[in-house]
Amino acid sequence: MSLETAHRPVCAEAATVPPPSTRAVVAAYVAAAAATVGFIPLHAIWALGIPLFADPDLFRPWYEDGGGTYLLTLNLLALLPAVLALALVRPWGLCFPRWVPIVRRRGVPRMLLIVPGAGLSAALLAYTLFAAALMPFQWNDPAAIFDPRTGVYGVIQFSVWITGLAIATRSYARRTR
Repeated sequence: MSLETAHRPVCAEAATVPPPSTRAVVAAYVAAAAATVGFIPLHAIWALGIPLFADPDLFRPWYEDGGGTYLLTLNLLALLPAVLALALVRPWGLCFPRWVPIVRRRGVPRMLLIVPGAGLSAALLAYTLFAAALMPFQWNDPAAIFDPRTGVYGVIQFSVWITGLAIATRSYARRTR
C-alpha cells in the first residue's frame, strides 16, 4: 500500500488535502513513541511505588502524599499527545471516524489539531528548558528525590518529543491550508 492510498480521505472536506510527507509521518510516529514508550515505562514504575533511580527514603513520603496519583495521572495524560501526533498524519486527523457520534465522516476543523499541537510543543519546550536550567542545582542536592540523571534522560526524550510534534503539526498546518 502506498503512502498516498494509506492516507486517502473518507470525507469530501479532506479530498483536496495532500498526503503528509514521509518526514512528517516519521516525526509523528517518533513523537507518539516519545510520549508513550519514552515516557510511560519509567513513570509507571514510579506510579507503582517502586523507587527506581530515586532515593527510597525520600520517595516513599512523596509518593504517599500524592506523588503516586500525580504519576498515574501523568501516564494517562501522555496517551493524549500520542494520539494527537498520529492524528496529524493519519486520515482520522482529516475526517472524524465513522464510530464518532454526531460528527462521523465530517471534516476535522484544522484548528482542533493545530492549536493543541503548537500549544503542546510550546509547553513541552518551556518545561524542558525549565528542567534543564534546574538540573545543575539538583545534581548534588541531598533533598532531591530522583537521581538527577533521570533529568538528563528527560531533557533528551522531551527534545525528541517536541521536535517530532512540531514537525508533524507544521506539516498538518501547511497541508490543510
